[in-house]
Parts: sequence; structure tokens; C-alpha cells
Amino acid sequence: MPRGLALLGLAVASLGLAPSALADGWLPHARGATWVYRWTDSAYNPTPTKEKVTVTSSKGADFTLAWTTDGQDNPAGTPASTGTVSFRETDTGLTNTDWTSNAPPPAFPVLCPTVAQCGNSLASTYYNVIWGGRVPVLEEPLVRGLTWSSTGGTQNDVDSSSTYLGMTEVSVPAFGHPVLAAKVRSQITQAGALGDPYGSGVRTIWWVYGVGPVKVVFDHTGGANAPVTTAVLLRTNQSVQAPPSDANYFPLGSGTTATYRWTNSRYLKKPVVEQFTVDAVANGAARFAAKSLSGPIKVAALYGFTAGLSGITSAWASTKAASTAVFPKLGPASLPRAKRRHFFTAFDLMNYGFPPLLPADPRPGTTWKGHASGRAYALFGVTGTSRILGLQTVHVPAGTFRALAVRSTLRQAGFPFGSGTRTSWFAPGRGLVKLVFRHADGSVSDVELLK
Repeated sequence: MPRGLALLGLAVASLGLAPSALADGWLPHARGATWVYRWTDSAYNPTPTKEKVTVTSSKGADFTLAWTTDGQDNPAGTPASTGTVSFRETDTGLTNTDWTSNAPPPAFPVLCPTVAQCGNSLASTYYNVIWGGRVPVLEEPLVRGLTWSSTGGTQNDVDSSSTYLGMTEVSVPAFGHPVLAAKVRSQITQAGALGDPYGSGVRTIWWVYGVGPVKVVFDHTGGANAPVTTAVLLRTNQSVQAPPSDANYFPLGSGTTATYRWTNSRYLKKPVVEQFTVDAVANGAARFAAKSLSGPIKVAALYGFTAGLSGITSAWASTKAASTAVFPKLGPASLPRAKRRHFFTAFDLMNYGFPPLLPADPRPGTTWKGHASGRAYALFGVTGTSRILGLQTVHVPAGTFRALAVRSTLRQAGFPFGSGTRTSWFAPGRGLVKLVFRHADGSVSDVELLK
């Protein structure tokens, strides 16, 4: 009985579309970009205060915004405020790297254990945006069901748990009509500050693609008469853009389970049935545990995936299997036979080739290539092209789905079984539901979701 042990790791690879191009959409930062916000606090700043925000620097993934109340025709007695807030775009979202400002008004609660050298404040629009959640401020890509945890404050003593609630229309003075926004709600907790419980509460931010945050509402903890901070966008020279799809085509949530049946028309006529379960989740990454339920391949495997602005990527895998089915050899020729790939599971067929499985913004017509370089090529030796075909209706034992079809042409030099055309279908909230790999040797591997 042939036995195989396959260990592999894949580095995250970007598409032709750089991650920053998507990140830039939720908070644009081109030179000359400006925004004017109006904010109030029902207890500590009831008179509306206007702030102008501008981009002061932008280099690579890092940029800085500056705000000021100067020259905004604010009524006498409203807080005078100037400051900066710095950000960095990462593959997993927008992070805050620094902030500076003048001291908050004396009447505001002190958001530190002591008054001396307190670097915390909520006396501006952007302080309310980054409060309690600096790394990240906004996790990306935004997909349905996304939740994340973060910290903030000078001493990282403010915790937040954020949930993306979906796309919704919002009305703000900057636009003469409702605009589509990503709604994010955060539960924020601060303990030990002199101003408790002002630093805790529920904050909701509406993010508009191509513009940035357009509305912030922070319901502070403290009972029926607790303060409420509200900021809205009055005007901007940025334009609303169509946001990326928020469909979750490859869920990585804990407990996600899928059972597949797969066959090959020539080498595996008796079906193999396997179950995959997400058994660990952390920081945008998930681990699937796989086990065989029936068929001629007995397998125990672990697969790691990451989700980011470079797409859904297979990060690593560990597979141990025993099989009575005999498949043709796979390459690449550059590796010794003991280290070459094997197809033992549905995920082996899905991961094979080059990353990513899916781009972060899988619009129809999007293409990416597998080049003859990099870590994925060293492991698989596969070149080719993948293309998003769009939504298609597929029927499998688990049901009927409108699924995103991805067509990949794969070439592994000298190995017909490792070459061919693979089409994978991914359904929102379910992940892979069907896969057909037409190998260059004439055989066909077929994967279907059973439940």
C-alpha cells in the first residue's frame, strides 16, 4: 500500500492589484484630499464644532492626516483643536501608528489613571475613530460576519471588539442623497481612568468607499443620561465609489464544517468522502482539520489559510495519508520524488498551483498569474493564469448555489496529471462547493459538497 507524507508552506502572494489599492478606498489619502466634519458631545461639547482634515504626508503604505478648527467659523467657546493622526495600510487592514494634538478641554473627563502626561483624548472626530482600536482601526477585507478585536489608548489599556454589520445607506450633509456605507459597531471598554466610564461604550462608524468615515456615533457608558458623541461629514472633495463585494466566499470562522466527495474518472472511480472543520482561528487566519470518512484514501490533514487584501491564501498544509488508489506522479522535476506533491484531499486539488485562491475583490474578469519564481513555484513548479468568470448556478448534493466561478489553466512541465484546467466554484457563506480538474492526461477529478 503506497503511503505519503506531504508538508508544504506557501507565502502570501499579491495580485497585480496591490493591497494598498483596495485599502486606499476606505480611507483615501491622495495629496489634496480634504474633509470637513462637525462634531458634538451632548454633555461636554453641545455646541457643534467644525474641523477641517487634510492629508499632510503620504509615502508608500504610510500617511498622515491633520485636523484643525482654525478658520472654520466656529462659535465662541467651542474647543480649539489641532492635531495629526498617522496610519499604515497592511495586508489585513488599516492601522493607526501615531497621533498628536493639543490638550483636550479641561471640562472633558480624564481618560488616564492620572492627570499628568495623559495622552488620551476624545475631543476630535478622528480621536473617536481610533479610540479603542488602533491595530487594526479597520480590518480588511470587509466580508459578512467579520469580527475582530483591537486595543488602543496611550498604554493600550482600551479594548474593543468590532463587528462589520454590512452595507447600509446613510445620510450626511456632505451628500445630497443617501450613500452606501459599511457599518461597523465596536464594544469599547476602558478601566482605571479618572474619567470612567466615559472611555467605554458602543461606537458605530459608517465608512464610505472612496471617502472614508462619514459618521461616528459613540454612546458612552453611564446610564440613561450618558453622553453621546456624534460626528458627521459636512463636505469633502472625495467622491463616493462602488465598494468591493462583501460576500464571504471562503468562510474562516470557528466551527465551519464541510463534507466533500471526490473522484477521478480514471484513477479514483470509488468516491472518497472527507470532512473539513475549522478548529482554530486567530488574526485573520484559520486552520482546517481534515479527516476521511470513507473511500480508498485514509487521510489526516491540517490546512492553514489567511485572509487579507492579497486574497485568500493557502499558508501551509500537513497531510498524512494511506491510499490503495494509484495516481500518476506529480512534479516538479526540480524536487526529489520524496518531496513532490500528492492529491489526497479536495483541498489538495483546490490549493494546487499558485496563490491566491481568491482575490480580495473578486470582480468578474479579474485575472492573476503564476510565475516561474517564488515559493509557490518552488513547491509546485506550476505556471498559468486564473480568472474570475463570475457568478454561476451550480447543483451539488448539498444544494443549489449561486457560486463564484474561478477558472485556472495550470502547467507543470513534464507532468500531464499536474497540468490542465481547473474550475472551482465558491458560494457565499459556504466556501468551495464544486471543483472540476480536467487533467492534461485526459482524466477528470470531480469534487462536490455533500453537506
